[in-house]
Amino acid sequence: MKLYKWFDKLEDTIRQKLSRRPVLYAFIGGVGIVLFWRGVWDLADQFEFMTPIVSIVVSTLIMLLTGTFVSFFIGGRLLLSGLMQEKRIDEKTADEIAEEESELEKVRKSITEIKNDIAEIKGLIKK
Repeated sequence: MKLYKWFDKLEDTIRQKLSRRPVLYAFIGGVGIVLFWRGVWDLADQFEFMTPIVSIVVSTLIMLLTGTFVSFFIGGRLLLSGLMQEKRIDEKTADEIAEEESELEKVRKSITEIKNDIAEIKGLIKK
């Protein structure tokens, strides 16, 4: 458990520092992802039965069982926008985008008000 907490703290520290340098962050993250997939690829090559067809079937089953298949290939936002019949961002006018941003700001203000109310209630409970 201590090791987990230590790695969690280390990850938070590194992520915080790298977030100030997005290009470096993207580069390091990209290298990590490529090396991970290279390792998976090389490991799969160690098994003779792992033909391209078997790889597709196994990976599809894994992604379907973990719920990552749809979100990885088309993304949750894309799926939701299609269901709600929204326009793509490149099809929207500046006024539509500004209206969405205004609605988002209203939601943010409501969330802030709710957080303040909760803090106030917690303060009253403690007294």
